[in-house]
Amino acid sequence: MLESPNGSKDGVLKYVQPTLIQEAPAVACKCKSTQKRVTLSRSFSEATLRNLKEEFPADFASPLAGEGFPPFDRYDLGQRVTNPVQTPRNILITGGAGFIGSYVTRKLVLLYPEYYIVNVDLLDYCGSLKSLELIENAPNYTFVRGDITSSDFMNFILREKNIDTIIHLAAQTHVDNSFGDSFEFTKNNVMGTHVLLEAAKVNNIQRFIHVSTDEVYGEVSRSSPDCHEESILAPSNPYSATKAAAECLVKAYHKSFGLPTIITRSNNVYGPYQYPEKICSKFICSLVNKKKCFIHGDGSNSRRYLYAADVADALDLIAHNGEIGEVYNIGSQFEITNLKLAYKLIEQFHPQEPPQEYLEFVQDRAFNDRRYAVDSSKLEKLGWNPRTPFDFGLEKTIAWYREHGNTWWGDISCALVPHPLKKIPDALIH
Repeated sequence: MLESPNGSKDGVLKYVQPTLIQEAPAVACKCKSTQKRVTLSRSFSEATLRNLKEEFPADFASPLAGEGFPPFDRYDLGQRVTNPVQTPRNILITGGAGFIGSYVTRKLVLLYPEYYIVNVDLLDYCGSLKSLELIENAPNYTFVRGDITSSDFMNFILREKNIDTIIHLAAQTHVDNSFGDSFEFTKNNVMGTHVLLEAAKVNNIQRFIHVSTDEVYGEVSRSSPDCHEESILAPSNPYSATKAAAECLVKAYHKSFGLPTIITRSNNVYGPYQYPEKICSKFICSLVNKKKCFIHGDGSNSRRYLYAADVADALDLIAHNGEIGEVYNIGSQFEITNLKLAYKLIEQFHPQEPPQEYLEFVQDRAFNDRRYAVDSSKLEKLGWNPRTPFDFGLEKTIAWYREHGNTWWGDISCALVPHPLKKIPDALIH
């Protein structure tokens, strides 16, 4: 909520702790929508979608935001974890200005005002503090720009801020870029994790949550069962190989030094604030800019999708109730081929035109896995289930990119090419 310094309704607004935000209604005030209504498919019941949209309108001003702040969606916060087993107090989030990291950071800062959240992020090309403007002056939040590969820096942060819990999201994540500069992925994803583990060991961290990916399992055929947490790791590209290597370090520190670690592996994630190098956001930004969607190969590769707020819910639950030493898959059952996803999005932008006009088939990506599939039953037993139907999340995502896609990161043209194998130019790193 916002108050003036003198307690009156006039004067300069300042941030105060939102102690009841977890119980708040959907909005404080409406703002005029400038977005075209998106027609939903019937993948989920119309009643379910209607109820969600009535409870959480897509377009509204934040009850915590002044003029100039981006729209804030109460739906994305979810709820606090009830009856937590572990109660963290000082939490370090690495990569908190990134896509998933920003959802986790906003959620923890706003729903747990009694916690202190420290966000360490290097702010490379896909990170943005704009996604955290809402909480930048929160009394229980601090942002520090820094490199997780620096041992001195990480030890200083853990000691200075008396950190007891780490949620480690910082990583290089784009598969195509890993073919162009694999050493950078090894440096950030493996060395960065190793530095953080050593600092955690020295500083007696109570809980270390390492965020990994379902790609460490490798390709999963349609005739094979979904991967469970004990499935063999078989990464097929430099990115997933570095994530698997980082996992091995995490497990080794748990077994060798008793470090209280937990590993998560999630499937593809979509939603507002995602840099458009991943397929869903890339297709949307291409269509916003009246460009074609590039289809690698024949488009039959499929992925399962989770809305980013659902992943934040999972990490929140695991931070409080996850069992030390365990691995948790975070996945959905909604699966769609790349070609069908493109058709679905083209229909929203150009409903009266042939979809083929906005498709361009190009050479397949190097070692493009056909599909991934994970079994999340272990996490479901903790009480987690994805709460966002794909069509509902997609509507929210499209609306956000229509409004912000061309201004959030500056020039995104290098991300919209079909095969971005080279490292992002330094000129685009801010």
